Amino acid sequence: MPATPAPATTPPAPAPPAAPRPLDAARDQLQAALTARHAALPEAGRALLPAPSVVPLGAADTLGTGAPDPYAAARPAATVHLTSRAVLTGPWLPEGAGPETAGACGQCLAMRWQRLRGRTEREALERRHVPHGAVGWPVLTDWAVDAVWAAYRAVHRPGRTAPEAEEPADRTLPRVTRTDLVTLATATFPLLPDPLCPACVTPRPDSADTARLTLAPAPKPDPGTYRLRSLGAYALPVAALANPVCGALGSDTWINPASTTTAPVAGTHFVRGYAGLTDVTWSGQANRTATSRRLAFLEGLERYAGTHRRRGTTPVLGSYHQLAADALDPRTCGVYAPETYANDPLVSPFDPDREIPWVRGHSLRDDRPVLVPARLAHYSAGVDADNFVFECSNGCATGSGLAEAILFGLLERVERDAFLLAWYGRARLTEIDLATLTDPEVRAMTDRAALHGYDIHVYDTRMGPPVPVVTALAVRRDGGPGTLAFAAAAGFDPAETVASALSEVLTYIPHLPYQVTERRAELNAMAADFTLVRELKDHAQLYGLPEMAHHAAPFLDPLDRLPLADAFADWDAVRPRTGDLRDDLALLTGALAGAGHDVIAVDQTTPEQARAGLSTVATAVPGLLPIDFGWTRQRALTMDRLRTGLRTAGRRRDDLPADAVHLAPHPFP
Repeated sequence: MPATPAPATTPPAPAPPAAPRPLDAARDQLQAALTARHAALPEAGRALLPAPSVVPLGAADTLGTGAPDPYAAARPAATVHLTSRAVLTGPWLPEGAGPETAGACGQCLAMRWQRLRGRTEREALERRHVPHGAVGWPVLTDWAVDAVWAAYRAVHRPGRTAPEAEEPADRTLPRVTRTDLVTLATATFPLLPDPLCPACVTPRPDSADTARLTLAPAPKPDPGTYRLRSLGAYALPVAALANPVCGALGSDTWINPASTTTAPVAGTHFVRGYAGLTDVTWSGQANRTATSRRLAFLEGLERYAGTHRRRGTTPVLGSYHQLAADALDPRTCGVYAPETYANDPLVSPFDPDREIPWVRGHSLRDDRPVLVPARLAHYSAGVDADNFVFECSNGCATGSGLAEAILFGLLERVERDAFLLAWYGRARLTEIDLATLTDPEVRAMTDRAALHGYDIHVYDTRMGPPVPVVTALAVRRDGGPGTLAFAAAAGFDPAETVASALSEVLTYIPHLPYQVTERRAELNAMAADFTLVRELKDHAQLYGLPEMAHHAAPFLDPLDRLPLADAFADWDAVRPRTGDLRDDLALLTGALAGAGHDVIAVDQTTPEQARAGLSTVATAVPGLLPIDFGWTRQRALTMDRLRTGLRTAGRRRDDLPADAVHLAPHPFP
C-alpha cells in the first residue's frame, strides 16, 4: 500500500553521545539544512512531504554485537542516512505499491548496509572499538545538500515511481536512493526486509508444533524429473540480493571470463560466527552464464539460511541430559579425536551436562519433533558452550518445497559419506565409460577438459543406499601442477548425476595449476606435515601436487569399466517412477532407516526464500560420515561406519582394520 505521509514536523533528535563522534556534526548540519528546506515549503507541500529524519550510518554498530547504538531509537523511522561518502534516502515505496509489497524500516537498511562493509570496518564497528576520525566529516557543501534534498523530494512526491527493475520480484520491494557526496550521482536499489531486525521482528519461542513437518503433495513434471520447477520459475529479487548499498547476499556478482570449461558466477559476503568474520562465497557453475548466475543466487540464499537462524524464533536452552528424551545426541554425528580436543584451543569435548542452544527439527523415520544442537543446524551460529565441533553446509539444500529440499539434502549426505568411505578405505570402484553417455553436453565437457590436458574418469561410488553416487576425477596427462581434481554428486538419474559431477570438476581445472604454483611452498609443507592442512581449499589444492598423486592409486586401478546403463542396472530396476516426489524421498529415507539411521530435517527457510517460493533445510543422518575440513578435525576417522561401511556395502568381506585406513587428508573440494 502507498506510504502514509508523516506529520510535517521535525522528529526529535536522539540524545547525543557523551563525546563528539565522527559523523555527528555532519548529521546535525544535514538535519538542520533539510529541516529548513522542509519548513520553507508552502503549507500544502509540507502536508504531502514527511519531515526528514537524519541518522548517521557507519560510526556505530547496528547489528547488536558491538557498543550500543546511540541512534537506535530513531533509526527505524529515519528517512535519511548519512555515511562518510554518501547519503541514503529511504526506505521508500513507489506510489501505488500493492499489498504484496514488503515493508522495511531504517534499521533494516542499516543492518544490510553494515554487513556489506569490509573486514576492517566491520571489526571496528562490531568489536567495541572507540570510533575516531574527523568529527566534521563528511563536508556537506550547499550543492551536496541541494542534491540530497532533490532526491528526498523526488522519492516522496505524489506520483513517484521507481526505476524499472530487472526482475518482477524486485518491483514489490521498498527502495533506497543513494546520493554520492563527491560526484552527486544517484542510484536506486531495492531493499529486502531484514528478518533479524529488532524493530520489525519480535522473536517467538521455537515450539514442537511448528517444527513438525507436513510434506504436501509434490507433483513432478514427469516421473524422471526431480527438480519440480525450472530455475527461471523462482521469483528471485536479484537486484535486492546483490547491490552495493543493501544487498542481502553481497555487493555484486562476478563472472570469470578466463574459465574455458564452465561459465562460473560467484559472489561473497562476510558472516560473523563463532570463529569471527568468515568470508562466505556462493557460486554457480554451468555451461551458460545466465544459468550459473541463478544457481549462484540459489546457493547464496542457501548459505544465508544455513549460517544463522533467521526465522524469528528463539532457541531452546538446556543440557542434553535434561532434553535427552526429545533430542539428538550430537555424538552420534561424530566427534573429533581426543588429541584434537586436548590441543585445539577452539574446541572442547561435548558435555551432556552443559547448557547449549537447540533448534527444533523433525525425524522422518519416527515422525516426531526432535531437538538438534543449534551448531549442527546453523554452522556459523555457535556459542562458547557448544564448541564441540565445527560444522559446515553438509546436508543443507534448497528446493521448491520441503520434500524437494529434504531429498537433495539427504543426497548430499549420502554423496559425502560415500566419497569418504572410498577415500579412507582405499576402495576400488567401477569406472563408468563416458563414451556410453548420449548427452552432447557431457561430450562437450570432456572435450574441454582434454583441451586443458586432462583426462576425466567417473566412478560408481555407492556405499549402501541404492541411489547413484558418482565421483569424478580429472587427471593431468603430463603430471604437472594441478595433477588431480576431484568432485562428486548423487541423484536419482544416473546420467544427470554424472553430468553434475563433471560440471563441478571442470570448474576447478582451469585454475588449479596456477593455484598450486602460487602456493607451492605451503603445499609442499602440507605434504610433509598433514596437520598444516587446515582450510577447505587446502584439501583440494594439496592433490594438485604431482608428488601426492600416488594417494589416488585405487581410483586409477578400477575394478571394472562398464557402460552407464550396466553400472546402474540394479538401480534402474528399483528406481521409483511415480508422479510425486514424496515417493522418491520415501525410498531414500527408508533405505537409510533400514540401515539403522535416523533421518532428521530442520527447516531453515528464511522470509526472503519463502517470498521466492523456496524452502531450505538442514538434514542430519546420525552415523553417516560427515565431511570436515582440516586434518586434525576429521570426525569420520573416529566413527564406527568408517570400519563397517565397506563391509555393509558389499565392498569388503570384513571390517576395515585400523592399519588399513588411508591416513591422508581427503581431496574433497
